[in-house]
Amino acid sequence: MPETDLVLSEQKSGVLRITLNHPKANAFTEEIVFTIQRLFRQAKNDEKVRCVLLAGSGNIFSAGHDLEEVFRLRNESFRNHLLQSFNPLILQIRRLEKPVIAAINGPVAGAAFGVALACDLRIASEGAQFFVGFLGIGLSFDSGVSLFLPQLIGLARATEFAFTNRPISAQQALDWGLINRLVPQATFKRMTEEWAQEIANGPVRSFGLAKRALNNAQFPNLESVLDYEAYLQDIAKHGAEFKEGLQAFLEKRQPKFSE
Repeated sequence: MPETDLVLSEQKSGVLRITLNHPKANAFTEEIVFTIQRLFRQAKNDEKVRCVLLAGSGNIFSAGHDLEEVFRLRNESFRNHLLQSFNPLILQIRRLEKPVIAAINGPVAGAAFGVALACDLRIASEGAQFFVGFLGIGLSFDSGVSLFLPQLIGLARATEFAFTNRPISAQQALDWGLINRLVPQATFKRMTEEWAQEIANGPVRSFGLAKRALNNAQFPNLESVLDYEAYLQDIAKHGAEFKEGLQAFLEKRQPKFSE
């Protein structure tokens, strides 16, 4: 059943599939984030939901936060925006005591990268690419990327790909432990659904307890990290680099940070 035209949801055999449906880049807007938050609240209270599968429509997972919306929000506090949107969503994903799988069917960047990294498991198609994204438009990290990415691939790699904004390929992501499974594009949907069903048929209460343990061991300071990222993002938004980066995006050109 569609939640909105921008987010589709379907529940089948214990698996709640949430699909970003915002052509052509599946970029997150406030409406999309708030809709997904609502779906996670429902999943928490619905015993029939045993696993959540988060995917993107078409051949892209998500380009991150819609930069046209970012432009409209440029005079507002980015910190306040994050405290209402992506920060609660990241915490919902980590605190839901049910498995959450990211089905990464193409490029993913920025805040959407953080959403994917917050998930318990990640399956990707051969066409997937992973972009840190933020620094390329003169911003800093948000959505937990500063915590999740170095923990998964190491500080040196995370720093390099943040500074250069080069894509991490699907094969690199598999080799470095960024994703759990890499599957052919032609069979991606079927294999993703089969894996989600397998997970949903497992001991979900035990999965939830294990998730509590992993959160306590690996991410005990997640909430403070998200808050500090939001604080730094507010500093970044007032800088000349963000102004140039956003203007370059709107003009479809490369930013000139050194001029």
